[in-house]
Amino acid sequence: MLSPMQDFPLTVDRIIDHAAKYHPNREIISRSIEGPITTTNWAGIRDKALRFAQALVGLGIEKGDTIGVMAWNTARHMEVWFGVPGAGAINHTLNPRLFADQLVYIINHAEDRFLIVDFDLLPIIEAIHDRLETVEKIIVMTDSTHMPESKLDGLICYEELVEKQGGNFNWVSVDETDPCGICYTSGTTGNPKGVVYTHRSNILHAMSSSAPDMIGLSSNDRIMPVVPLFHANGWSVGYTAPLVGASMVMPGRDMTPAGLYEMLEQGVTITAAVPTVWLALLQYLQENDLKLSTLNRVIIGGSSCPRAVIETFQNVYGVQVLHAWGMTEMSPLGTICSFKPEVNALTGEDRLTVQETTGHPPFTVDLRITDDAGNELPWDGKTPGTLWARGAAVVQRYHKYDEDAVDENGWFDTGDVATIDENGYVRITDRSKDVIKSGGEWISSIELENAAVAHPQVAEAAAVGIAHPKWDERPILVVVPVSGTAPDPQEILDLVAQGFAKWQVPDDIVFMDEMPHTATGKISKLELRKKLADMDYKLPA
Repeated sequence: MLSPMQDFPLTVDRIIDHAAKYHPNREIISRSIEGPITTTNWAGIRDKALRFAQALVGLGIEKGDTIGVMAWNTARHMEVWFGVPGAGAINHTLNPRLFADQLVYIINHAEDRFLIVDFDLLPIIEAIHDRLETVEKIIVMTDSTHMPESKLDGLICYEELVEKQGGNFNWVSVDETDPCGICYTSGTTGNPKGVVYTHRSNILHAMSSSAPDMIGLSSNDRIMPVVPLFHANGWSVGYTAPLVGASMVMPGRDMTPAGLYEMLEQGVTITAAVPTVWLALLQYLQENDLKLSTLNRVIIGGSSCPRAVIETFQNVYGVQVLHAWGMTEMSPLGTICSFKPEVNALTGEDRLTVQETTGHPPFTVDLRITDDAGNELPWDGKTPGTLWARGAAVVQRYHKYDEDAVDENGWFDTGDVATIDENGYVRITDRSKDVIKSGGEWISSIELENAAVAHPQVAEAAAVGIAHPKWDERPILVVVPVSGTAPDPQEILDLVAQGFAKWQVPDDIVFMDEMPHTATGKISKLELRKKLADMDYKLPA
């Protein structure tokens, strides 16, 4: 080869360098944990990230060390987001909503040397500190004025530490295939599993997710990630936004509808969160007769988005919904429901039906569906099968596991059941462990739930299968009513029946005051079944 291209390692420090050099003044607006709304920019984020990396090296962090980070979405978290890998270390995001035993397990399993914690979350660490085997230092993300009193000795103040650094420092040199971050799955069926992201996988994932047929992010956008950076690689927003030079709005810890609305009105054009967040926000907007002055699109993922939410966002507020699907193991993007020409040709209800799917994958993600024998199934939009994925940012092997998480051809079993139509649009019909099988036929719990949530007095709904002597299983609906209402169960069943065959309609509705959720905000079917068992629930005769 006479004229090969230059060697340009895909390391994440290049993302923040690019943002600071070519988009230095793009604003990062943040609700600080101390309270006030603050403003910085990409040049400021890069400066403090570099000085924080310098501080970490000065404290003894070495290339390949793991650092646990428990923090809300703030500008300061973005400094740490790039400062940790900039020091050659691995950014281990910690979910404060996990149970104590889960946190202890993942901190010890990842062998975190340092912990970096927002000051309001320090009590969580205090409660488990004696059980942590590898943690040497704790850095508290605040200034000297707000440093909390603690029973722990040797706490380090983040702002004081960063201010002491001169910034005369170069990012620690790493290979693009070196580990950059680690995120653990929610561990609903055993111990959580660690998914390790490389510098290369994070950059390729950010590039593919920003494409026009994906979220279409650009320097003209202002994106607000409501989804926490500690959830599924932060949906990659922490990399995608600076890569394209987009402005960011960081909501901090205030996840109330009023708090989110205040931050959305800081010029946000695109935002991302799970459906439960948007259900609460839409109710708040309607109750207070409010509008969204700048928002034009919303990414909804984490669990299936009800049709009623899509219709309300688009018909009432003029905000396009981008339904998405992904997994921690996929960094996390798998599909986004943007419109191909075949969908743009549709109108009204037909287009909405497509929007209920999770869309099509970007370049770098390949998908297929198979039957139980491993045979590939047709893309007819009707035949459900096990959904498999492979790609540049899909897990190969879980952290410290001896065997790969993929088959001999590199396919990863997502654990989802799905259909794919002739245009490549994926419809997730169930988790394989949650599928309802009645009389040998599958019933989609997700579609039943979405139909029920369309009732104005239903806040949340979950469909589960209950053992039946003749049909193997029959579906029931568990419903949490909207506060202050008492919905008629027959009305809900009649609404659901409009879109399902008679044999698919649930046999019963059980009302509960609240639904059990996982640490990532999803309905926990495991805990829900336990609740029903504790109630000694029986199907109606």
